[in-house]
Amino acid sequence: MVDHYYTERPNVESKPFQWTYMLRGHQFLFTVDQGVFSKKEVDFGSRLLIETFVEPTVPGNILDVGCGYGPIGLALAKNFPHRMVDMIDVNERAIELAEKNKRQNKIENARIYISNLFERVEGQFAAIVTNPPIRAGKAVVHAIFEQSANYLLPKGELWVVIQKKQGAPSALEKLNMIFAQVDVVEKKKGYFIIRAQKA
Repeated sequence: MVDHYYTERPNVESKPFQWTYMLRGHQFLFTVDQGVFSKKEVDFGSRLLIETFVEPTVPGNILDVGCGYGPIGLALAKNFPHRMVDMIDVNERAIELAEKNKRQNKIENARIYISNLFERVEGQFAAIVTNPPIRAGKAVVHAIFEQSANYLLPKGELWVVIQKKQGAPSALEKLNMIFAQVDVVEKKKGYFIIRAQKA
């Protein structure tokens, strides 16, 4: 069986290593490993989402769906210390790495836990961010969009990064069926940053 980063328990041998990265003006030390998404650097889509994200006007917490080893959620937690950031992933190895990265970057306003989509998520959020697992298939990506609407506060926002060639047009179509307002707030190198606001 081929392992994917959205596998609960990757079988690929663990060989952790570290590197540093600058995100939104803060330097992070990341421990990464085989069996997680984009282990050699913070991928371009995640970086673009981190840099483009604008703090919502609604008070409340932030949720990072499919957090991997933690770059998006931890960068936002560092930048918005007055908000709690929940970070979820189905991949146990990714969750362990995200916890380690939270500790070594001295971030206290993040809660990291295993959840298959929104299975273990409680409450509602001012913003949900996701670099969705495209390789898991359109049904999973669209389920994230659909379920996000139930976990957003009124006027809350879903922020998505997706490549044009990996389904941005169909993502926009789907989001427009669910949300009151949908905007492409940034386009760069074939990546779209989409913000969808709940009524």
